[in-house]
Amino acid sequence: MADFKYEIVEHIGTLSESAKGWTKELNKISWNGGELKYDIRDWAPEHEKMGKGVTLTHDEAEKLSALLKDNL
Repeated sequence: MADFKYEIVEHIGTLSESAKGWTKELNKISWNGGELKYDIRDWAPEHEKMGKGVTLTHDEAEKLSALLKDNL
């Protein structure tokens, strides 16, 4: 697997926490020095490991927000 870099620029919030201490978080992340993206994924304590997640552009996050607002 190719090396990649990430920087959590802003922690927006924690959605849940598992019994093992992993948290599902919404963060703004820069992947490989690129544009900031909204990112939802599971993280181990101290962010030393991560699970699979979903990464959204600003426009995608706005559309998701509108969809949720209309359907909750």
